[in-house]
Amino acid sequence: MTAIDVLNKLCKWRNVYASWQLGTRSREDGECRAVKDHREVTILLRAEVSALTGLLIEKGFITAGQFEAAVVSEAGQLDHDYEQKFPGFSTSLAGVHMQMPQAADTMRSMGFPP
Repeated sequence: MTAIDVLNKLCKWRNVYASWQLGTRSREDGECRAVKDHREVTILLRAEVSALTGLLIEKGFITAGQFEAAVVSEAGQLDHDYEQKFPGFSTSLAGVHMQMPQAADTMRSMGFPP
């Protein structure tokens, strides 16, 4: 199989994810098409980053430990950034936590659906 064949096959999973999120929808449904497009990008990004990381480690440009440390740092910073973006929300290993009334104010000001 060529790379394009393998990636086309892999991206078929976008349909499963869209159905999981929205239920069965027609091919013309705009919301479903948007979710499929987003899932496709996420799936491709995951495959590409995993391949690139594996090559960097294999070629000796970075070690697995260096990569892990960088991921820990970047993920921690992004988690902090999200807390700033969504006041009243925080995360732990147990899940997402909301501190009321601040989280409710954030949801209202950001236009979360009721």
